Amino acid sequence: MQLNGSKAPGNFSEKDQGKKKPFAKLRAAWGDNNLSPRMLKFKNHFIAMVGEYVGTVLFMIFALGGTNVANMPSTNVTGQTTSGQNGSEATAANTSNLLYIALSFGFSLAVNAWIFFRVSGGLFNPAVSLGMALVGALTPFRAALLTFAQILGGITGSAIIQALTPGTLNVRTQLADSVSVARGLFIEMFLTSLLMIAILLLAAEKHKATFIAPIGIGLALFVAELFGVYYTGGSLNPARSFGPSVVLRDFDSYSWIYWLGPALGATIAAGFYKMLKVLQYETVLGPEDGDNNEEVAGFQDTSVETGDENESNDARSAEEGRSRVMSSDTDRTLAHNSLDGKLSPHSSNDSTTNNKKGPNEPRRMEERLDRIEELLARLVESRPSPNSTPQGGRRVA
Repeated sequence: MQLNGSKAPGNFSEKDQGKKKPFAKLRAAWGDNNLSPRMLKFKNHFIAMVGEYVGTVLFMIFALGGTNVANMPSTNVTGQTTSGQNGSEATAANTSNLLYIALSFGFSLAVNAWIFFRVSGGLFNPAVSLGMALVGALTPFRAALLTFAQILGGITGSAIIQALTPGTLNVRTQLADSVSVARGLFIEMFLTSLLMIAILLLAAEKHKATFIAPIGIGLALFVAELFGVYYTGGSLNPARSFGPSVVLRDFDSYSWIYWLGPALGATIAAGFYKMLKVLQYETVLGPEDGDNNEEVAGFQDTSVETGDENESNDARSAEEGRSRVMSSDTDRTLAHNSLDGKLSPHSSNDSTTNNKKGPNEPRRMEERLDRIEELLARLVESRPSPNSTPQGGRRVA
């Protein structure tokens, strides 16, 4: 149905098709089938870096913007102020502005991670990149590239929010007067370990709730910020502390704790995760329906990298819509090697891999039912219609 003379989707005139032709050529030139393995890997690295850079910039803008609003004297609910950046006044710590800052970071991470989870994994944190590399979800080279993009994004986001907001930017992470450097280091370590564990068990494990993992990760950061903002500024992210310090050109003598603390926390979380995997934690509560408990690195569609050109276009295409809905929970994940442009060993198109996962009666029953439905569909297609007339001229009863 067309309204006001508008064109139906997909109906283009020759002039419109001529306009789209250059983009079609560019898309075809960068298609996986037209690139060498080295160029394909380079393209995937580049896209992941761009996604992490843009995602970190957006994460920093809204998180630091909320932090700056909470620290403005005009928004102070208690009327008490303290010295801020470059001799300015800032709001004295109170539960109202601490809650505002925690919400700003938690919601900013949840939203931006949900946006970019299929592009680069939505990490935005060098410590998280380190943890992913330690568990084998990222190669060291990919983790190094993402770390560079995240640090650059932290600086860019801090510079943008500094240019957008009037006055001095009061968002640097600093220790409270009563907190020693050693205490600050271990506080950052434990806060980051909570965030890293949430990422590994919610996003790095394929299960039915993987698609809403950004919500749990954002809540983990929110809970950590409720505790950490008052004592250390609640960094949990070297890029979050380094960016504002570079823009404001102000570094404290203990700035190293915002690098070492998150790194230690990510390492502890990665070790705990590996221990759970070695002990096969999946056997404690049993398999979840539709949960293969496979390790994944983030959030991507592995069907893009497994090559759908090998799939035949026969009666299986009739079941394509239903099979996509049933497999949406297992396909929209990111296998270990898919981040690096390799074929994923956990692809849903690889029936050999699925058969080696051990006995799983519900899945086997589902495969049998799918096979029966496919055979019935072929039988219906091959059966002559009631109105068809054979070569002998007699109508079939």
